[in-house]
Amino acid sequence: MTHDHDLVLRPTAAQTEAALNPPPGRTGGDLVVESLAALGATTVFGLPGQHALAVFDALRRSDLRYIGLRVENNAGFAADAYGRITGEAAPLLLSTGPGALTSLAALQEARAASAPVLAICSQVPTAGLGGGRHGHLHELPDQAASFRGVVKSVHTARTQSQIPSAIAEAWTSALTVPHGPVWVEIPQDVLLAETSIPVVSGGDTFPEELPPRPELTAVAADLLTRAERPAIVAGGGVVRADAAKKLRQLAERLQAPVVTTYGGKGAFPWTHPLSLQSWLEDRHTTDFLEDADVLLVVGSGLGELSSNYHTFAPRGRVVQIEADLGKLESNHPALGIHADARLALQALLETVGERTDPAAPERVSGVLGKVRARIAAQDLTLEQDVLAAVRKALPARAPSFWDMTILAYWAWSAFDAKAPGTMHSAQGAGGLGYAFPAALGAAAADPTHPVLAVSGDGGALYSVAELATARQYGLNVTWLIVDDGGYGILREYMTDFFGQPTATDLPGPDFVALAESFGVPGVRTSPETLETDLAKALAAPGPSVVVLPAVLRTFAPTHTE
Repeated sequence: MTHDHDLVLRPTAAQTEAALNPPPGRTGGDLVVESLAALGATTVFGLPGQHALAVFDALRRSDLRYIGLRVENNAGFAADAYGRITGEAAPLLLSTGPGALTSLAALQEARAASAPVLAICSQVPTAGLGGGRHGHLHELPDQAASFRGVVKSVHTARTQSQIPSAIAEAWTSALTVPHGPVWVEIPQDVLLAETSIPVVSGGDTFPEELPPRPELTAVAADLLTRAERPAIVAGGGVVRADAAKKLRQLAERLQAPVVTTYGGKGAFPWTHPLSLQSWLEDRHTTDFLEDADVLLVVGSGLGELSSNYHTFAPRGRVVQIEADLGKLESNHPALGIHADARLALQALLETVGERTDPAAPERVSGVLGKVRARIAAQDLTLEQDVLAAVRKALPARAPSFWDMTILAYWAWSAFDAKAPGTMHSAQGAGGLGYAFPAALGAAAADPTHPVLAVSGDGGALYSVAELATARQYGLNVTWLIVDDGGYGILREYMTDFFGQPTATDLPGPDFVALAESFGVPGVRTSPETLETDLAKALAAPGPSVVVLPAVLRTFAPTHTE
């Protein structure tokens, strides 16, 4: 009898010849690059550094496309976006010590957003490992320790023969749900040394699926079928699992209203009669969800932002589908189903009964009407007009990337993403400087659509060096910078909490002149001309910058009431 695990793939004649006669002059760096190519990688991001030069030298001999950014953190954001857009593990090449540590904030965002990033970093020479304080340049007592609390998994290759397997293992980890960033480190001398190891040709990996337990989906289906007031919260897990169509089918079968989290933007059609949109920071939405007798939460941990700052207190049964085991029932008791959102929704579609509830759309429109009335009472016409102008100027299928800025906070709640996977922000970890380098990564992943980045002037200064990257590679990204002369949201928070702001004003550059100094076209716009200027910039090939001098305000919160 032959078992699947007894099958061995036989090398082809060409592979055998290449193995017996590898080309001369190869190093451990070539093993890294060959491993990536064998796994299916086509594009890598990063920055060269002294300890990692062998990897970059090997890139010269490969067919991999290299996108080099100017700051490691920004390279991490670009890889994050490439992983989100393609669903592939995005290689990120880094060097030891300061270069590695500079990427930490980007890897934290990738972990929070389940973006598959394969970070490969050099290490000090093998003799310097172990925390002996030998005084090597860039030396850390335990470099990997700085990343263990951030990434999904850490992998070390201390010999050349370990490199292909370590990278393949890390690749599998990055693409096993929940997706996320992983860390591989290889000593400098291992990378530099010549190698007689055959050219890496086999790289197939098979990330395991995460199906739901059938006894749990049977209970969930029964609860939802018998519910009188079911509702659904759709999170980023629905988008990552490409499960938006299954979500819509289930919602329509149950006649269950759906609210999408900020990470789940686009998971459900914005204008659908059952769409509560994304007004999670509104008490009317919170009250509606609390009143559900069965609440299905798919691909969300109901964290701070998704729970109206932890004021949400469900009164009915909660069914939570979540691929990240640590988030399962982490905030509310539930029927917890540890599973990929797509597989769990499919299981529910196969077992759930059909409900009829003609009043559901009316209840949804009632909630949205109350939300609109609350916003209308706050004299926020400027902010709504600016957001509407952005939506009109941006093509429906074009992706957008948003920094932590006031206009993004509006977009979380009020922006129609049009399609799943087209709106991304740094709300996972909440760091500044995400939008523009992430947009560059998205443009590298898919050049068929223009890409929009939205930043405030404070966040823009974190990543302004990447204007050089945008120009160098001709990436089709338009960068909208809302310039209010400081950290606008912090200024607003401090004024509300303490009566006056401190350290929030930022005398900044002329962003139009700065963009033009990089060879990137720039234009200064106004709220009245924003739609026209932004549409024109998006339609032009290559990078561009649109600067909007404006002081925007956020809508009043409800979690403090």
